[in-house]
Parts: sequence; structure tokens; C-alpha cells
Amino acid sequence: MTEVLLFRGARLEGGEAADLIVEDGLIAEVGAGLSRAGATEIDVDGLIALPGLVDLHTHLREPGYEASETILTGSRAAAAGGYTAVFAMPNTSPVADTAGVVEQELALGEAAGYVTVQPIGAVTVGQKGERLAELGAMADSRAQVRVFSDDGFCVWDPLIMRRALEYVKAFDGVIAQHAQDPRLTEGAQLNEGRVSAELGLAGWPAVAEESIIARDVLLAEHVGSRLHVCHLSTAGSVEIIRWAKRRGVNVTAEVTPHHLLLTDELARGYDARFKVNPPLRREEDVLAVREGLADGTIDIVATDHAPHPAEAKACEWQAAANGMVGLESALRVVQQAMVDTGLIVWADVARIMSRTPARIGRLEGHGTPLSAGHAASVTFYDPEPVRAFSTDDLRGRSVNSPYLGRELPGEVRWTLHRGIPTVADGSLLDTPGVRG
Repeated sequence: MTEVLLFRGARLEGGEAADLIVEDGLIAEVGAGLSRAGATEIDVDGLIALPGLVDLHTHLREPGYEASETILTGSRAAAAGGYTAVFAMPNTSPVADTAGVVEQELALGEAAGYVTVQPIGAVTVGQKGERLAELGAMADSRAQVRVFSDDGFCVWDPLIMRRALEYVKAFDGVIAQHAQDPRLTEGAQLNEGRVSAELGLAGWPAVAEESIIARDVLLAEHVGSRLHVCHLSTAGSVEIIRWAKRRGVNVTAEVTPHHLLLTDELARGYDARFKVNPPLRREEDVLAVREGLADGTIDIVATDHAPHPAEAKACEWQAAANGMVGLESALRVVQQAMVDTGLIVWADVARIMSRTPARIGRLEGHGTPLSAGHAASVTFYDPEPVRAFSTDDLRGRSVNSPYLGRELPGEVRWTLHRGIPTVADGSLLDTPGVRG
């Protein structure tokens, strides 16, 4: 018999207090003063109840790069951060460009049990940008892929990009573009500007991102398809998306937590934890992407969780790998950068970190309202604590976080994945649903 859970005293995203009864994987009741005979009562007084977080941009590394992360360890990291679903990027080995690979990833996620792992399929074979991958076969597979990306590589050929946008219309898919002109970023190491010049590092110009976004929104408009822009990072990119939306283009965009908070000034110590693609930008860009997220120009926050083994970061800057882990810290960073600054409220957090990413990815059963009859994928979050982020907060296989030692607010207290606790009383469970 399934355990019935009664969460007492939660603070809903609108600010009102309520109890939630969870039974058989669903929210059975929401309201004040609820009771249920035999239910396990859990005090969540004052904790914010959010629909389980959904990350549209996660690198889980399996198959092929298990030294960095596995689907199990990445799922545990996600649950610890309040996530109940993650979309797994295809830059694995083999690349997730066939039905067989995406179905394998789906099965591994189901076996782990911490979150829903939804594979993203590659746009081109081997992410080489030369010919389209088996988009239709991946869409028709058990994984039912609806998001396709060559992330890590730009779909640079405009004809290939046009054909991909046309192809996915047949099954309501979306192309998620890594906007980086490869010719403009050859050898680039850091955002092009004063800091890169002073450090002697090759500059990574904002126009390399902005020019691809401008091209692609016009292509999406031309063929009438859905386009999603990955990890937008510059003020100019925000303006292009704003223009495209005013024009009626079916485009969505994401920003990472690190681009909401960190700047290229952090590279002055040549600490490769701060090396990422796209690079950390100027303070002006940080302020612009915050404003774009607050006014709805940017649709969602996505982590771009990119684990690497220690040796890939413990080296000189030029040789170090790009990427940061971010699942465990994302909600805390969004609170610091967006909520505590008064730019958004908790209802907006539910939208940008759960409802809208689930909608973009066409992922059913996630991002649903916290009301009776909907899936009990819920995060209970305490915004009050403030403490330094440390390796003790990390639950994945890699520790390349840019926030180590930084004071961050908040703590995930409970995460429920389809009614099953994965985090209880602030502790990640060794086995979902099994509390000591």
C-alpha cells in the first residue's frame, strides 16, 4: 500500500498557506486544515511549495563519459537541487543521434528513479553538422524526443538548420541552437573585452552569439517552426530575442544561473572553474539578461550542468575544459540574483524553472499546477538560510562548481518525484522513497 503524505503549512507560490495531501503519485488535496487518517504528517511550515523543477539543458555524460557523470549520479544531483525532470543533452559517446541511444538513456533514467530523464536528440549525425540525424525515428521511439540540439556545437550551415526546422514541424519538435559562430570564436578563451585583453586571452566576441541568433530567428519565421536559443548570454542577444518576439517569431530562450550572477572579472585568477561556453560576460550583460528574464523576453532558466573530472579543470586556462556543474545550486542562485533583488517573485520562479521548460520540451506530467489531480512532483524550499556553498552540497560525480565558498541563500528541504520522496528533511535519500 502506498504511503499517504500530508505536508502541513506549505507556502504556495502565491503566498497563501496550505496543506497538501499526496497519494498514489498524485496531489489528492490542497487546502487549509486538511486531515487524513493514517497519513504521515510532515511539517513544512513556511517552506515554499514549487512544482518540481525542470531543467531543459543538462549534460549527464552517459554513455561514454562516465568519469565525469552518469545518469544515476546526475539524477541524484538534480534531485538534491529540487529538480524532478531533466533533459539530457546528446553530446555523449556514442552521440544520441539514433533511437537506440535515446531509448538507452531513457531506460537508465527510469532505473535510477530520482528524476524523469528526457533525452534530447542530436540535430546532425555525430553532431558534425553535415547531415540530419534520425530525427523522426527518435521522435517515434519510446523516448518520444521532441527537443533536438547539437549543443556544444553550432548548427552552423544555414541550409542544414533550415531543413532541421522544417523537419521537426511534423511532430511539434523544437531545435535548440547553440549559438556560436565557429569562425568568429576560433581559439577564443574569454569574453572579448577589457579583461581578456589584460589577461592576454583570445577574445570571444558577443557578435559570434548574436549573429547566429539573428539568422536563426529569421529562418524560424520563414519556415514557421519552433526555435529555442540555448544559454543566451549577451545584452545584444536579449534585444534580438525581444525584437523577434515582437515580430511574432515562435522563439524561446534560456539563460543559465551563472550568466545571471557571475562576470568575466572572475577569470583574473585564471581559475578554470570559471571557464565556460559561452563565456562569462560583462556586468552590463548580466544586468541585461536579468532584465530580459524578468520581463519575459528570456523564457526560462536552464543549468547547462556540465561536469568534468578534476584533471580537466586543474590545468592552465587554455587547456581546461569549458563547463560548470549547476544542478544543486541553480535555485539558490536564482533566488540571489532574481528574487532577493526584487526582480521576480516565487510565482515567476515556478514559471521559469518548471512550467515553461516543461511546456517547451512537451514533457507531460511536469510543471503542472499544485492542485488536486495533478502529478505530485513538488519541491519544498526554505529561502531563509544563507551559507557558503561547498563540496558537501554536490551530489554528482564532479565538483567543478563556480560557487564553492560563495554565500548563497536557501535550501531544498523536500523533493518529490511523482509522489516519491528523493530529498527528505534536506537530505538526499540513498534510494528514492526509502527514509532511514
